[in-house]
Amino acid sequence: MPRREEKRNLETIPVGSLRMIPLAGCMTLGEMVDKYLVEWRTERENEHKNSLAFSGYQRDSYILDARISRFGTGEAKGVINESVRGTDLYLLVDISNYSMTYSLCGHENHMSPDDHYQDLKRIIAAVGGKARRITVIMPFLYESRQHKRSARESLDCAIALQELVRMGVDNIITFDAHDSRVQNAIPLSSFETVQPAYQFIKGLLNNVKDLKIDASNMMIVSPDEGGMERAIYMANVLGLELGMFYKRRDYTRIENGKNPIISHEFLGTSVEGKDILVIDDMIASGDSVIDVARQLKERKAKRIFIASTFGLFTGGLTPFDIAYDEGIIDRVLTTNLVYQSPELLKREYYINCDLSKYIAYIIDTLNHDSSISDLLNPSDRIRTLVKEYTEKNGQLS
Repeated sequence: MPRREEKRNLETIPVGSLRMIPLAGCMTLGEMVDKYLVEWRTERENEHKNSLAFSGYQRDSYILDARISRFGTGEAKGVINESVRGTDLYLLVDISNYSMTYSLCGHENHMSPDDHYQDLKRIIAAVGGKARRITVIMPFLYESRQHKRSARESLDCAIALQELVRMGVDNIITFDAHDSRVQNAIPLSSFETVQPAYQFIKGLLNNVKDLKIDASNMMIVSPDEGGMERAIYMANVLGLELGMFYKRRDYTRIENGKNPIISHEFLGTSVEGKDILVIDDMIASGDSVIDVARQLKERKAKRIFIASTFGLFTGGLTPFDIAYDEGIIDRVLTTNLVYQSPELLKREYYINCDLSKYIAYIIDTLNHDSSISDLLNPSDRIRTLVKEYTEKNGQLS
């Protein structure tokens, strides 16, 4: 039987010649995506391959030669060294990649989210409106935590989305947006927020052999009220009970730009003797999720697995090392949608959930102007995965 990727997208004509520009901070992920696209399109059979509409359908690489050049002052310009006329262009950017540096008046300067976002705009400006369609894939949405006003504050995410649309971007794809309602800033433009639920379950089942996935032995927990939607989805698909913590904050003080958390209060049924999957959108310093894990342990939870789309680890890995050594957490799962430090990848408790194949599916499907609905709702694939795991009760193939 042909593999799923060989069965997709054979009945529609591509929007344009497929090309990708992964910005420097997203190059590793972009190269992995490119590898899948090259493999699939080399193997795929299509009677129209030699027609004009399929021109450039097969390539040795879909990555287009583009770069950011910088002056000694730190100023920069985007440069594209190949034709982009008529292409269906996909730009990949990781705005959180702090490992990237550039010279600023002789000093080494680490790139901030603002730097990455500015570089994205430089590349779009260099395209100069010549592409047939531009899709920005920005897994960690720029300024997504500043999505609403609670005082006299800037609305950075909304401004950025509007700016990209004004520059000619047709589609914006992000993963696990902090609040998907930010798309209201561009109501007439295409905006998709994708959940990596399938990859989390696959990563967990591939690395933990003795899970019992039923309501008596396992539970899904959201660390705050904002993450309830993703936790409800996971609990419903897996048929598990759901719990939630809500954050009691001190609204008389502001620390590091937000009101400090006083305590986490738990709402839900007993967690005693159950494996717990704590699901969240991001790990920043990690203090919050580790406190949640400690409270679950105090309530006699069995094992605690933390799954977070974006592992930023702004406070370093030491708090997680200590929590692991103390038996507070068992595994931490994050994706490769953002920069992963070599130290993180070496940690015994860490599980890397690779999203490159998933992004390749999305790009391949969109290039054929086909629906990605089945990719956005992977409930059937998750159930198949769990059934296979239950039957084999071991490592998935």
